[in-house]
Amino acid sequence: MTAVKHAIDVKGLRKSYGKTEVLKGIDLEVKRGSLVALLGPNGAGKTTTIRILATLLKPDSGSVQIFGQDVVKEPDAARQRVSLTGQFASVDEDLTGLENLMLVARLLGFSWKQAKTRSTELLAAFGLTEAADRQVKKYSGGMRRRLDIAASIVISPEILFLDEPTTGLDPRSRRQVWDIVRTLLQTGTTILLTTQYLEEADQLADRIVVIDHGAVIADGTSGELKKSVGSGTVRLRLQQAEQRPEAEQILARALGVPIHLEKDQTSLSAQISDPDLASAALSLLVDAGIAFTDFSLGQPSLDEVFLALTGESLDEEETSTEQEIA
Repeated sequence: MTAVKHAIDVKGLRKSYGKTEVLKGIDLEVKRGSLVALLGPNGAGKTTTIRILATLLKPDSGSVQIFGQDVVKEPDAARQRVSLTGQFASVDEDLTGLENLMLVARLLGFSWKQAKTRSTELLAAFGLTEAADRQVKKYSGGMRRRLDIAASIVISPEILFLDEPTTGLDPRSRRQVWDIVRTLLQTGTTILLTTQYLEEADQLADRIVVIDHGAVIADGTSGELKKSVGSGTVRLRLQQAEQRPEAEQILARALGVPIHLEKDQTSLSAQISDPDLASAALSLLVDAGIAFTDFSLGQPSLDEVFLALTGESLDEEETSTEQEIA
């Protein structure tokens, strides 16, 4: 028997809701034991892709295989190998943390003793032992999310789908979830992650796949994607905000590329292919009497890559079209 190379193998995946085509022929491969991040604007098709892979939706066409098993023809076999943590905690708020995990374990066929043992192990591993007998409604957002992920791995899955697992969490709680994800990777679990946080993808992902309007528009490591939009990024902070329009015109002529106006009214940035152009552009600004307080030349950020690829920044506050339809 030929060994299955990929944990996830997707070819030509299509899905429509009525007349709205959400997925337009997605191709995706995920190696065993790796973490791939799906990035894209709201409504790009990320959640729909996850739901199809988790056998919660049927595709209109295309091939979707989990360790070589077709999710449409063999959904039960595929489900035994995957687990899903969605965007919102699915735990019961009226139960305690321990009761939630024991409930899941019992539904999965554990005896009472086995359920208690496994639940206690998970609570300890996720730093929730002291809150084990507290109702989940009294948990913080970060604690609920950790409990939710714990419930997803009562039986250790071969593949874990994480659909925006840290949305709404404070930075400390987010990093706690990151630590949990890294631990799961070390145990050999394959992870497909969707996220609104570019730093999260940068920190965790072996590979990043960017989808927009239901199609893959970029696929590679963080470094490869950054290189794809230019060899460097010029960042400049002016002394006087009112001089920014003039500075923008000078830089656009000198660099020959579009200038990005930052939210800070004194700041500008641009992707360039020739770093030598930066020094010439700065000289022109000085000649024009435009003073600046800060200048840097470095590799593009993942946010700048995303902006260059899609023409927009990720905004977690927007409403997702695909979620409304689904």
